[in-house]
Amino acid sequence: MEERLQKILAQAGLGSRRACEELILAGRVRVNGATAVIGQKADPTVDKIMFDGNAVKTPEQKIYIALHKPRMVLSVVEAERDDTRKTVRDLVPVAERLYPVGRLDFDSEGLILMTNDGDLANELTHPSRGHEKEYRVLVARHPDAEQLATWRRGVVLEDGYKTAPAGVHEDGMSGKGMWLRVVMREGRKRQIREIGSLLGLPVVRIVRVRIGTLRLGTLKAGEWRYLNAEEIAELKSKRAPSTPRPYKTTRPPVGRVAPRRSEEKPYEKGQKTGGRRPPPGSAEEARLATRRRRSDDKRYSPERPGDRSPDKKQKPAGR
Repeated sequence: MEERLQKILAQAGLGSRRACEELILAGRVRVNGATAVIGQKADPTVDKIMFDGNAVKTPEQKIYIALHKPRMVLSVVEAERDDTRKTVRDLVPVAERLYPVGRLDFDSEGLILMTNDGDLANELTHPSRGHEKEYRVLVARHPDAEQLATWRRGVVLEDGYKTAPAGVHEDGMSGKGMWLRVVMREGRKRQIREIGSLLGLPVVRIVRVRIGTLRLGTLKAGEWRYLNAEEIAELKSKRAPSTPRPYKTTRPPVGRVAPRRSEEKPYEKGQKTGGRRPPPGSAEEARLATRRRRSDDKRYSPERPGDRSPDKKQKPAGR
């Protein structure tokens, strides 16, 4: 069956679909001897698909690994030429071709997913999916309420981009600094550090503790483990985890509000109504109406001196 070429390449473990599109645009992919183009379809069982002169293998077994990336390690499969720094791929000695999902800055640390599942990588990294990423961030100063509120609303960066609203909460003191818990649905390069700098909160350390439903757990820096079946199923579910939203109300309630009474619970004598009228046709409504009539009769009774009937006009006093 024919499928889009970038999907076939992603299933073969060459990267996410977007990354495979870049490979096609770079002219590194050929189908039946001709250079492939974006949007082209192919059947891996019939067509001869080549990448950098090598035949693209049929989809391999899917691997899912959680890695705690240490600081001073690159979040790439292979470093640039003449770059001797260690990469995350160097930390996971498995035979399958893996690539990182959810990159971290060179001087940041925390959770990275290593996999050869291109479809899952696309699901977790595509901006429209809105999957959360959670970080523990150590800032050099104790933030005030206004700084935290500004971070939550969104900050205009130096290039003019305004960040999306984020969840930001205090997470413990650390000497003169403080740990913050930051939950985001976007991830621009060095975004957290730039926000901290603009708000006067220099960032000392960043540790990512969650990607979507996957948590770092007890992994120490440099350690890794295979995901279990439940974790894989949760990551593949289409539901993005929800962030608690600030409580909003158009008109806050004033005073005590009486609960609504359903028809299954009829009004009983002596039951408080919270200032509301009793149900129409109830015995209590009849009693209230009788009390009003008696009150009016007493008010205008001719037996009491000085009372006048409201229906009779007062005669003018004689001279």
